[in-house]
This record gives sequence, structure tokens and C-alpha cells, in this order.
Amino acid sequence: MADVKLSYGTAVDATITLASLAHNIDLLAGQESVEIINTSNLFLDYLVSGRITTGTTPTVNRTIEVWAVAAFDGTTFPHVFAGTNTVKTIALANIKNNICFLVTSITVTATSNTEYFFSGVSLASVFRGVIPPKFSLFVTQNTGPALNATAGNHQMRIQPVFETVT
Repeated sequence: MADVKLSYGTAVDATITLASLAHNIDLLAGQESVEIINTSNLFLDYLVSGRITTGTTPTVNRTIEVWAVAAFDGTTFPHVFAGTNTVKTIALANIKNNICFLVTSITVTATSNTEYFFSGVSLASVFRGVIPPKFSLFVTQNTGPALNATAGNHQMRIQPVFETVT
């Protein structure tokens, strides 16, 4: 009888520029990553992990949010998204809630330049069970100041997950 086990591919950094990401009180403006394309590898899941560093003197109990956005027809992204490493502004909260899937929400303290980590979040669970053919990540924050300006103080990693049969 075959033995089916999970296997993990090599984790890679998602391309997303978070250094100096501006504060947006409504959490509608933020940075999108370059698209992750799963049409060739057909991975069953991706684990997403990251670290994001606040700027100087953030406001206590404010938020950094990480979202995942899927191409709605396997090719084209919805609304303002395009699968490119650029700043995006979503028109309305209702639109955001219908096209973005929350990966994590980080509540910050008032301590300057604090690294906040999250790890091992299953994107299949975020997308309600199935990885879409193309998706990107979207980060927004309303901590008061811009995020830390040093690029090396931010990182988003994705690790593919697949099954092997022995």
C-alpha cells in the first residue's frame, strides 16, 4: 500500500517592498507583492511567514495586516491589483472584504522599530481550501508612522507544500 506524506519545498522570499510603507488609517492603501504563479508546480499549499518592523513611535493597539489576493479567473486580478510590487489603494472596505483574504493581523505596541513575526500560515486554509492559480500578498498598516525604512528589516517568505507517495 502506498504511503502518502507531506513534503516541503524550499522557502523563498516574496518580492514586496515594505520599507517605509506609509500609514493608512482606513487600512485600504498598502503594498502588493509580485504574483506567485502556481500553474506549473501545482503545489497543494504554501506556508507564508514574515517579519515586519514598525517605524519610530507607533501608536499602541494599531494594526499591520497581511492579506492574500487571488486572480479571479486564474489570470486577471480584481479591482486595483495586478500581481506587481506596487502601492495599491482599494476604493472601499466592502471591496477589500470581498477580494482579500486575511492572512494575519498584528496589533502593535508603542515601542519603536519592533520586529513582529508571523509564521506557518497555510494559504490553502486562507483561500478556503484550494490554492488559486495566481495570487499575491497585500500589506497595509495604520500604526501612525511609516514602517521602518530599512529593507532588510522586513521579509515575507513562502514555502511550497506538496505530497509524495512512497
